[in-house]
Amino acid sequence: MDRLASLDTLVIQQRKSWGEILTGWEVKNSYAILDGTGDEVYVAAETGGSMFFRLLLKALRPFTIHILEAEGRAVLRLNRPFRLYFHTLEVHGADGRRLGRVDRRFSLLRRRYTVSDDTGQERFQLFGPLLRPWTFLIRAGGEEVGRITKRWTGMLKESLSDADNFALSFPAELQLQHKGILLGAVFLIDFVHFEK
Repeated sequence: MDRLASLDTLVIQQRKSWGEILTGWEVKNSYAILDGTGDEVYVAAETGGSMFFRLLLKALRPFTIHILEAEGRAVLRLNRPFRLYFHTLEVHGADGRRLGRVDRRFSLLRRRYTVSDDTGQERFQLFGPLLRPWTFLIRAGGEEVGRITKRWTGMLKESLSDADNFALSFPAELQLQHKGILLGAVFLIDFVHFEK
């Protein structure tokens, strides 16, 4: 995770699957994670799970996503159990140690999440403004410190595929553990709000 140390921006690009585009059947997701200049920093891939759960549960399915360096060395593991509404995601380091979790909170009109560290202490809140459905503000102590934003990928790609692109911005001086948890939050947000 050392490559995250100096970064303040990441771009997460979901790789499209022609099998999914042609058949409409949900397949395992894979992503490229780029720095602000467009250089690939990590790759992420959904592992495990059955085709039955992907077809039946679609975006609600439980998943495990491994984030790897280009050389194949593991960096993070993201685990999401099955939930109908109060979605949650646990983020683990390469050594298996739990770094933190992201939890969806109840809200009638807005999209709200809390981001907690390994001790369970809330570090950030993710807040989706009502009139900006593609944006989640990252707040700490009531102040905006970053954003998760879904990027428009074009009419053709948006209509034929659920492959999404996201930008994640945060302070460069943020602890590596917290950067890793916020990176995990992007994948949970993708599944919950944009995978349909």
